[in-house]
Amino acid sequence: MARGSNVFRGTPPPGISLIRKLRGKDWSFKSYRYAVLLITFIAYTCYHASRKPSSIVKSVLDPERDKSTLSSIWPIGNVFFREELFDSDVNRLTKKGWEPFDGKDGTSKLGEIDVAFLACYSMGMYVAGHLGDSLDLRLFLTTGMIGSGIFVALFGMGYFWNIHAFWFFLLMQMIAGLFQATGWPSVVAVIGNWFGKRKRGLIMGIWNAHTSVGNITGSLLAASVLEYGWGWSFILPGALIFFGGILVYMFLAAYPEDVGFPCPYASKNEETGPSKLEAQSDKLESNDGQLHVAPQSSSTSRRSVGLFKACLIPGVIPFALCLFFSKLVAYTFLYWLPFYLSQTAIGGVYVSVKSAGNLSTLFDVGGIVGGIVAGHLSDKLNARAITAATFMYLAIPSMLLYRFYGGESMTMNIVLMMVVGLFVNGPYALITTAVSADLGTHSSLKGDSRALATVTAIIDGTGSAGAALGPLLTGFLSRKGWDEVFLMLMIGALIAGLLLSRLFFWDAKLGVGQVNQAVLRKIGNMAI
Repeated sequence: MARGSNVFRGTPPPGISLIRKLRGKDWSFKSYRYAVLLITFIAYTCYHASRKPSSIVKSVLDPERDKSTLSSIWPIGNVFFREELFDSDVNRLTKKGWEPFDGKDGTSKLGEIDVAFLACYSMGMYVAGHLGDSLDLRLFLTTGMIGSGIFVALFGMGYFWNIHAFWFFLLMQMIAGLFQATGWPSVVAVIGNWFGKRKRGLIMGIWNAHTSVGNITGSLLAASVLEYGWGWSFILPGALIFFGGILVYMFLAAYPEDVGFPCPYASKNEETGPSKLEAQSDKLESNDGQLHVAPQSSSTSRRSVGLFKACLIPGVIPFALCLFFSKLVAYTFLYWLPFYLSQTAIGGVYVSVKSAGNLSTLFDVGGIVGGIVAGHLSDKLNARAITAATFMYLAIPSMLLYRFYGGESMTMNIVLMMVVGLFVNGPYALITTAVSADLGTHSSLKGDSRALATVTAIIDGTGSAGAALGPLLTGFLSRKGWDEVFLMLMIGALIAGLLLSRLFFWDAKLGVGQVNQAVLRKIGNMAI
């Protein structure tokens, strides 16, 4: 059927309509896929950037630490390392911080702020996933981003309005958490609408770098304006995600049907298979770059799947429970690593709050590599569970080494931090992207059911409960000592790996069977 038939979904995004008028012709299917990858990458980069400020300002709100001599280390300058005391550090060591976080229970209150955000994020995820499969993803994502920007910025306004009431900061974080829950189910569902299973692990591993890029961006933005007042560290990332929401509204084509293409990866095409359709996508395009294939249905005709039915999809529960402990580990580093670095001597000296925030971004650099490597290996081995479990097991000795040898020198700290980031973020990235998309388009889903956002929400919502628990426990355990915190993290990584044991052996069994079939085919060919 030709493009433009009235069976397709409604009007395209306003920005795309404008580009069509200016160009006088439409983009090809491939061009739209590249645009979707870029826009969703930017969108979730904004989400993660807006979550980072609280970890950067912790040491300003609660400035207690060992006030040992602070001196310069390494000749690189104050990008990662201090050359002299910054004004913010002088204030931090001579003043009380910010009430109500400057008392003896200040660290615990900071942990409660984190858990309030993540608890609302986790609970909101289950609702957001079902809504994402029922509503227009572009509008849903836009609302979440603009709402997140407003309430992140309002948290920072507490500085300018001189607010010291704990309930205000708690409430702002809770509402922000609810809006943030719209992000992940939506972007994964959009990618699943446009991309099939072939090389999904590698593509999503590279695409998932937005998590680490967002953490790095948020850290650098928050740290860059910290000296002007900690409120700016929230307002700037809040403005970033606000304008990111406008970008999504203007240009994101959430469904191929929205721009006049059939959806080639709907679950009813299981007899053809999304991988085969993806491989043939070049052949489906005519010489003018247009796609001329009869659509199977419009995006509005596919019905959403309930939470209970989605939980029955094989693999959803084990991966969800694994992600609970995986995100417990990952989010503890996300929220507490800058604070840990500012309170721990490295080579006998301490770094500033600003430098600690910048230094912590190297953890996410390792995370980018980990996500790509995990995705590529899982594609090559066709074994998501084996890859995820192996990375979690390797994270245990890497965290142990970082705790005991990370303080020896700055070089050792950087290398070990990046290794920890690789093994911690690798399985976290794999499960929340490729695994969620695989299960959301599982062959057990008959007909035109849409389960991408729902399955993603179940897995990441369960994981986010662990993400809430980790920082909360860290707030209490850190008062006893950081050894206890790292012990908790290593136990969490071990449990995460063990929860995939059944799927691990199932993947291994399938792998052996595939090897045997390949050997038999080769022997048969030689005999002929």
